[in-house]
Amino acid sequence: MKKTINISKYLLAIGIAVAGSGCTKTSDFLNLKDREGIDAAIWEQEGAVQYLLNETYDMIMPDFTYQYTANNYNIHLVSDENFFSATDNWGKKVFNFNGALIANDPRYIASKYAGNNIGENRYFDVAKCNLAIVNLPGSKNIPEQSKKAMLGQFYTLRAMLYFNLTRYYGGVPLLLEPQSPSNLTLQGRVKAKGMFEQIISDLDAAIENLDGVTYNAGTEWGKLTKAAAAALKAKALIYWASPQFNPENDPNHPYEAQRWQTAHQAAKDAYDICVAAGHALQSDYATIFQIEGNTNKEAIIVKSYSPTHLKRNHNVEGMCRPQSEGGSPSDVYYASNRMIEAYTMKDGRPITEANTGYDGTMFWLNRDPRFEATIAYNGSTWKLSGKNNRRQWTYIGAADERGDRGFYCKRFSSPNLSRENAPKAGDFGGSGMDWIELRFAEVILNYAETANETGNLSLSKDLVRQIRKRAGIIEGSFDYGLSLANTKEQMRDLIMNERMVEFAFEGKRHDDLRRTRRMHKLTGLLESTQFDLVNSGDKAFLEKVIDANTGLRNRDTIDMTNKATVTRFFRTKTHSVTNNSGFSMPEHYYFMPLHNQFINSSPLLEQTIGWEGGTFDPL
Repeated sequence: MKKTINISKYLLAIGIAVAGSGCTKTSDFLNLKDREGIDAAIWEQEGAVQYLLNETYDMIMPDFTYQYTANNYNIHLVSDENFFSATDNWGKKVFNFNGALIANDPRYIASKYAGNNIGENRYFDVAKCNLAIVNLPGSKNIPEQSKKAMLGQFYTLRAMLYFNLTRYYGGVPLLLEPQSPSNLTLQGRVKAKGMFEQIISDLDAAIENLDGVTYNAGTEWGKLTKAAAAALKAKALIYWASPQFNPENDPNHPYEAQRWQTAHQAAKDAYDICVAAGHALQSDYATIFQIEGNTNKEAIIVKSYSPTHLKRNHNVEGMCRPQSEGGSPSDVYYASNRMIEAYTMKDGRPITEANTGYDGTMFWLNRDPRFEATIAYNGSTWKLSGKNNRRQWTYIGAADERGDRGFYCKRFSSPNLSRENAPKAGDFGGSGMDWIELRFAEVILNYAETANETGNLSLSKDLVRQIRKRAGIIEGSFDYGLSLANTKEQMRDLIMNERMVEFAFEGKRHDDLRRTRRMHKLTGLLESTQFDLVNSGDKAFLEKVIDANTGLRNRDTIDMTNKATVTRFFRTKTHSVTNNSGFSMPEHYYFMPLHNQFINSSPLLEQTIGWEGGTFDPL
């Protein structure tokens, strides 16, 4: 249903997309005195189009998942992975669903008339893509290869944006053409099927345009490639086949069964394209995010950062680091007990299996090596500020620490960055660590999932085996733990757990729970672990400095592999949140409501079914 209306009332609902007059800034594209003026010459300037492309990247390319926790759209990050979900107000709302949620929904589509910041108005970001996709092909002065490369990137960015909106909202207005302010065509929401058809169409166009395109390894790191578009296409098709969008998932229904077959072919294609492009797993899981540039073969979709550029700076290092090393640790990087329990033993068997040797008191011993690479627990080794043998102490009241948390996340910290240079919000400095939105490990696990869903258990295991070998899991007597999965259902659960561990704190857990319709099945309180002293009188002894030159204390000499020694000094206690009623998500809330301000911008927009006044069913 379409209707022509006046711009003055419904500016929020759509991004204005008209070209500028020989300008070189995106603001000139979108903020014109004469909005009817279109100067075709802008599309003859490669530099101007590249500037538009750069700013489109800035607005659409995903960021460190927990970087913007102050913005309200962090509701999408709630899961059983991090203690943030229990302690943060938004976490409580998403699991308890009080009536305030609709009015305070994440500002992800449109809450302002212009989209200067990420998430304020996604349709101004769409407008940037639409401008280029419609106008760039007609350029006569820009070389054909440059046009194809830029078009491929714009197509990928538009698909990425609409894919993100679709997986959260199920369907939104689908705008593909530049809009004239005096003759605006406003649309209602498009069903999920139509959204995915367009997303895949855009990614096919991107793959075609980016075929054969190469970039300068030094100056063009992070630009989207054919491999990136192929990997994103496979991911989108897996969502379309998954229970969130395919709740019946009937293998006997030709259309529903075909979804997984189509996703499987796309996943295989993505895997092959990535391998041909030189992508591979990094040898050391612990350093995946510490290796940047062209030498990181695992990185496929990347947002680059710099410690010397304000617009390219972030404070994730400070959010991970303990107070003793210049950090201001955030609860979003505080592992829940469910996260801790997800790690298998070193031979790949779950801790719940019999005769694994798992000891709940000494839970850090003989675990999947990714545990040690990810989780800093009481007495663990964590190199920071160049201190090779530095120990992290997390017991309550520990000197120089916050003393109220049991775990920290190691994954996004820089071992050699000094305490003085640990970043704070808005400052220069810090690590400048790049964010990897999609890496080759996800391509492998996507392929493994589609193989399993289409009945090829052997191939699925072969692919997961690659991940577990890289992790350092030993083969043992259980084939890296894979021999325990002998049915599609068992392998499905194993892959989900593998994803939770492999992508710990990369922000994928929430989406996986929603995609597979497992979120509403979560029950019970979300808890974590704290460490305490058995005897408070031991504090002075433990913290006594025994080497003034190195700052070494008695506690740094404790053998944390010796149970008798550990239990002599420390005990664990459960950490939960007072008055938190635990997980409680209605099954019909898998698609989020639209922000009230966005809904009120047009009479054609329906609220999502299941929410107050909702009539729009994405499926």
